[in-house]
Amino acid sequence: MGLFGRFRGGSTPGRASGSPAAVRARLEGAMARRRLKGWNPPLENINALVASGGPRLLARARELVVTNGYAANACEAFAANLVGDGIKPSSLIEDTALRDRVQRLWLAWTDEADADGLTDFYGLQAMVAREMFVAGECFVRLRPRRSEDGLTVPLQLQLLQSEMLPFEKTETAANGNRVRCGIEFDGIGRRVAYHFRRRHPGDSTDQRVAVPDSVRVPAEDVLHIYRPIDAGQIRGLPHVAPAMVRLFLLDQYDDAELDRKKTAAMFAGFITKTAPEEPMMGEGAADTEGAAIASLEPGTMQVLLPGEDVKFSSPADVGGGYEAFQYRTLLAVSASLGLPYHLVTGDVRQANYSSLRAELVEFRRRIGQLQHGVIVHQFCRPIWARWMETAALSGALDLPRFAAAPGRFRAAQWIPPRWDWVDPLKDIQAQVLAMEAGITSRRKVVEATGYDVEEVDRENAADAKRSADLGLRYRTSPGETQGARATPSRLPDPETDGSGAAAQSEQE
Repeated sequence: MGLFGRFRGGSTPGRASGSPAAVRARLEGAMARRRLKGWNPPLENINALVASGGPRLLARARELVVTNGYAANACEAFAANLVGDGIKPSSLIEDTALRDRVQRLWLAWTDEADADGLTDFYGLQAMVAREMFVAGECFVRLRPRRSEDGLTVPLQLQLLQSEMLPFEKTETAANGNRVRCGIEFDGIGRRVAYHFRRRHPGDSTDQRVAVPDSVRVPAEDVLHIYRPIDAGQIRGLPHVAPAMVRLFLLDQYDDAELDRKKTAAMFAGFITKTAPEEPMMGEGAADTEGAAIASLEPGTMQVLLPGEDVKFSSPADVGGGYEAFQYRTLLAVSASLGLPYHLVTGDVRQANYSSLRAELVEFRRRIGQLQHGVIVHQFCRPIWARWMETAALSGALDLPRFAAAPGRFRAAQWIPPRWDWVDPLKDIQAQVLAMEAGITSRRKVVEATGYDVEEVDRENAADAKRSADLGLRYRTSPGETQGARATPSRLPDPETDGSGAAAQSEQE
């Protein structure tokens, strides 16, 4: 068979159509020739990657969020959208009076939840969200307190950074359990303990002697909050990790461009002379090492001597492609972070209502995954269960037969913060139409705004009673429904509108 016959026949001697080599040839990503010849990544598990590169990745991420404006803004936007002013519980206990007591006690305890006394429970949620962005994980230690401490419920929460659990601690414990990246596992792979450092390795202000270097804390007293990317992953990766290199290099580029423009602007002109041994303009005396320092100020000029010439500086501009390059680079950064472009940069010049809404719908779908799959499941629910148990044991709550059936008391629905839309009128009208058509319930609509429906109902009832007692009547009184309708084209005229005249005469 000739050369062209081989191409037409599609077969190669020694390579059957179903052989592994032929299958790899049909998979473009598995090709090992031409342009992909140098692409040979190692087949490593994510835990091995985290164990080897975790400390350096974490240090770079923390520095980037502190020193880079885009990274700092993205971190705050991530935390604000993930938890906002707090993901709050709504107890599902059937007994109305008991449910009200539980909610009131929880609200009082949230102000005492922080072991450091710096914020409340919902402020701790925001701190956890920031740690997820920067470090990819955060540890929360449940600290039981004594009754004489005077707390509403003798329980507090202590946040621990990722550095407190050493990545390099991988060994076999004295009891035969495996310790991997500071986490102790039993024979069937369950987490039984965490080996925390006694002090932060980068805190030079804490001079306590660490003997021993780490302390073993049972797993039931520790919450490990992180987003697992791969199956079997035991430590978190920074959310900012995919964008770190671009942000760092873009920051360097901006600094270099700014410094270049600054240096070029300081030169008003250059003087050439025939006697180079003469001192240059602004040059001072040499120091002890023989180096002379010349001062340079904006607009510097000097009187010319015979044989000297002056040439004015014409620094090159950044060019028309600078802004386009920045825009495309920051678009790639935003995509890497999973955040809308305008939340990272604050730039909404090229945005409109449709583009903003489409972008926010997808972003909020991703945020909803993190809210319910990570924050609620790993942080809120375990704390609610431990708080309920501690409140029952300490006598802060009278829960009959709690030990026999704790599940019926722990049931709660966690309400995320409301989403503020670009055009709230259209969204409210759509929600009212959905309620009237029976597509959704009023409870769901109220909870979507970030409030508890029962609390809203109590407030509406109190407002209605107060208005009736005072003889007040508004266009929409609490409890009345006017339906979904468009915004009226004109305001009602009291002189011609019958209802308005009736209301006016009724007030008179």
